Amino acid sequence: MHPLLRKNVFVVKEHVGLLKAANNFDVLDPETGAVVLECREENLGPITKLLRFTDYKRMTPFELIIRPPGGAPMLVVRRGISLFLSNVAVTDGGGTSLGSFQQRLFSIGGAFQVSDAEGRPTCELKGSWTSWEFKFLRGDATLATVSREWGGLGRELLTTADNYVLNIEPTVAYDDPVRALILAAVLCIDMVLKE
Repeated sequence: MHPLLRKNVFVVKEHVGLLKAANNFDVLDPETGAVVLECREENLGPITKLLRFTDYKRMTPFELIIRPPGGAPMLVVRRGISLFLSNVAVTDGGGTSLGSFQQRLFSIGGAFQVSDAEGRPTCELKGSWTSWEFKFLRGDATLATVSREWGGLGRELLTTADNYVLNIEPTVAYDDPVRALILAAVLCIDMVLKE
């Protein structure tokens, strides 16, 4: 497991851009404000770029590469074309499967089942229909919470870029593979549920 995944609090900041097709994020250390991870959609095809400016944006495929600044890929988050429900795969930088997320049908506020590499459910991501609050739950235990951070009046009115704060509970072991899946799922909240 990468040492950066031992942190419990992250700020996920979406890049602002005029007429941007690609989804790009920075993951910041909240204590220092330093960028600890870069999440980039590097291999965006021309047809996908075009569809990102239409009502079909939520159906387009994506591949986010997550890496430390200037480093090798640490995680890759991929989704193919999505007609109804999203199924997102997560691999490590070498292509080994870490798990997946399956969007739930008829969920109020949005929900994913998070599964490990063998397809066994590890936790569930549930959203609230009244706010931008999400929780990762294993049974009744909360593993992590995600909340939307206010971006300021100009940013809120003029862009769709969002900032999120991820808090992983200290009870989640540092070597638990679910930490990587939780971080990857935060990016999927924006791209699958909130776009």
